[in-house]
Amino acid sequence: MEALEAGKTIDKIFLQNGLQGQIYAELKTMLAKNNIRANYVPVEKLNRFTRKNHQGVVAFISDVPFEKIEDILPQLFEEGKTPFLLILDRLTDVRNFGAICRTAECAGVHAVILPEKGAAPINSDAIKTSAGAIYNLKICKEKNLAHTVDFLQQSGVKVFAATEKAQKLIYEVDFAEPCALVMGNEETGISKEVLHHADDKIKLPITGKTQSLNVSVACGAILYEAVRQKLSGNAMH
Repeated sequence: MEALEAGKTIDKIFLQNGLQGQIYAELKTMLAKNNIRANYVPVEKLNRFTRKNHQGVVAFISDVPFEKIEDILPQLFEEGKTPFLLILDRLTDVRNFGAICRTAECAGVHAVILPEKGAAPINSDAIKTSAGAIYNLKICKEKNLAHTVDFLQQSGVKVFAATEKAQKLIYEVDFAEPCALVMGNEETGISKEVLHHADDKIKLPITGKTQSLNVSVACGAILYEAVRQKLSGNAMH
């Protein structure tokens, strides 16, 4: 409860089945308020996690600090940088997330933006897959991604949504200007609301029989087209 009060990010929380009492009722209220889903488990499982007195509750705390894009963006402009952002809309696979963060950090992405709900947990697996790159990236959790897209656009950032339904190829847009790339959920893609708000829909050319790429691979290919454009100073129209 103190960790929650201190604003720590709870990665996972396990509660012993059948816990009763005022303090547990308070804890459940706090978890609900913070949109944290508890896993109810037998006491044996908790005993496997720790030999200490766990009081029927074990939580894993993420040590990755979260920031706000409203603070980061003005700072980038002030430093004379061209904002290069990545928005991951409800990406759920921890290893995909870690691999994307690794590529994003290598490609010079300034910040990765996630929704507060429905995103892959930033746990030890994600950090390991990212080869520690998560620690070198600014990670933002935002309540409403559509509102975040609006904020970025009002601040002069172009928002490109990667979707197989797009008409334009990634080579037909200008990544050299302040921009954000949106990648969607592994199964359902980008949510309709976010897609509707984006400036442009873009796709990778697929010439084989398989109709789609893994989201991490697709993200890497698009980010590196952006890098190519930034280095050469122009888009390949």
